[in-house]
Amino acid sequence: MNIFVINTGSSSIKYQLFKMPDQKPVCSGLVERIGLKDAVITHKIYNAGEETIVKETLQLPNHEAGLHEVARLLTDKVIGVLQNPEDIDAVGHRVVHGGESFKATAIITKAVKDKIQQLFSLAPLHNPANYLGIQVAEKIFTKAKQVAVFDTAFYQTMPEKAFRYAIPDEFYTKHLIRAYGFHGTSHKYVSEQAAAYLGKTNAKLITIHLGNGCSITAIDAGKAVDTSMGFGPVGGLIMGTRSGDIDASIIFYLIDKLGYTPQQVSDLLNKKSGLVGLTGLSDMRDISIAIAAGNKKAILAAELYAYRIKKFIGAFAAVLNGVDAIIFTAGVGENAAYIRQQVCKNMQYLGLQLDEEKNEHPTPGIREISKEAAPVKILVIPTNEELEIVKQCHLLLTNN
Repeated sequence: MNIFVINTGSSSIKYQLFKMPDQKPVCSGLVERIGLKDAVITHKIYNAGEETIVKETLQLPNHEAGLHEVARLLTDKVIGVLQNPEDIDAVGHRVVHGGESFKATAIITKAVKDKIQQLFSLAPLHNPANYLGIQVAEKIFTKAKQVAVFDTAFYQTMPEKAFRYAIPDEFYTKHLIRAYGFHGTSHKYVSEQAAAYLGKTNAKLITIHLGNGCSITAIDAGKAVDTSMGFGPVGGLIMGTRSGDIDASIIFYLIDKLGYTPQQVSDLLNKKSGLVGLTGLSDMRDISIAIAAGNKKAILAAELYAYRIKKFIGAFAAVLNGVDAIIFTAGVGENAAYIRQQVCKNMQYLGLQLDEEKNEHPTPGIREISKEAAPVKILVIPTNEELEIVKQCHLLLTNN
């Protein structure tokens, strides 16, 4: 079964093609800067352990033009992996927000598309782009079943005491204001990998997704019971450009005393805060260089970043009544040894004992970086959201 996975952003398309049940992609790529004259397509083909990279710069006025170019590369006479676009059996779409309507992966119908549209206001930066990707894919891959995999679906197992806010009931019942959680596809994937590694289906896990966006989730026997992100993706941990948790009084102060508009406050908390607000740098790699040079702002930012993660680990260990393993994943989680060291320092009470040598020296696949005798495992697991999406699509389609 040829399943094409698409993750559509406002000016980008990230994609992978799988020939299931083989879980290794046959090709992958990224279309960037859509709408600009110098759009770029980076297309990778994997064959017998060899990787071929094709990179093109061209003008792409919209997403449809971009996906047409991807279809051309997929079916190219020299480097193509398909005869024609009709060879695609299914297209799996990452959709960020499914609200309470979608507890699982769904075949896309008009009703599903209508509901995704209705949720635009809950994820204005993501759902419109995800919806556009569906519309474009329907035009190009006409024989394929379109499937939606929702980031929020993983969190539909959270109990009401975890997802409700202490505001008047009508804001939930009428306006659906509650915690939804995000990065669910990543948390689901690494938690399943961890449970298999530990050989324990009822494992109590804390998964920590640290990229430009950051979130942490408490998982009990494969089910999410709490998470750091809430109604939108700005809450919880400190991120590249987002503030994470902040006292709501500050928002009122910004508006009432400093003259900010609500839109300016939104821009401040989403685009100008977090690491970039503290240091002027949003990328942890740049911050690590600044730390090595003795930059005090960078050192403080890393301390704040790690401290917030530690607080959530403590809270979620309480929620779970213990923990078998904590898992670091995504760009920062997988690569920033210094951050992992800062998070795990002085956590002996919880059973966290970091092996400094293992932490500093990366190896492929799942890495155990805790000491041999430590009661709680510390794992580094590379996330693979596209693989999780294709697995969910394949499972849905083979069971229908």
